[in-house]
Amino acid sequence: MDCTDGILEAYNDIIKQNDECYRSAAKAVGLPECAFWILYAIRDSAVPLTQSEIAHNLWQPKQTVNSSLKKMESNGYIRLEGMRDRRSKQARLTDKGIELAKNTVDRVMSAERQALSGLTESEQKEFIRTFRKLTNLLRSNLEEL
Repeated sequence: MDCTDGILEAYNDIIKQNDECYRSAAKAVGLPECAFWILYAIRDSAVPLTQSEIAHNLWQPKQTVNSSLKKMESNGYIRLEGMRDRRSKQARLTDKGIELAKNTVDRVMSAERQALSGLTESEQKEFIRTFRKLTNLLRSNLEEL
C-alpha cells in the first residue's frame, strides 16, 4: 500500500497533536510529564501497582519511572510500600497525592471521557479496533528492521 495520498502524513500529524494535548495538560496542571503519567496510571488502576508495572504500563524505562517515583515520594505524593518480594514496591497515593490527583489527572480523565462521548459506541469500538490493528502492524513491520 502506498501512502502517497497523504494518509501517513495525516496519521503522524494526528499522533503528534494527541501527544501535544497531553504534554499541554501536564504543563497546565503543573506536573512533569513522567509524574503526570505515573499519577494517571495509579489513578486508572483498580489495584495498587508496582514500580515495574507502572514502567510497563507507561512503556517507559524503569529507571525513568523510578527516578520520578522517588521525587514524588520525597514531595509526599506517594509512598512506596515493600512487598513479600523485597525487590518490588507498590506505589500508593498519600492523602496529599489523592488531592493532587483530584486536581490534575482526574480532570484530564474527565475530559477524555467527555471527548469519547462525542463518538457513538460504534465509532468508539471501530476506532479502538482499527488503531490497535495499525499499531500491531507497525510493531511487526518495525521488528523487521
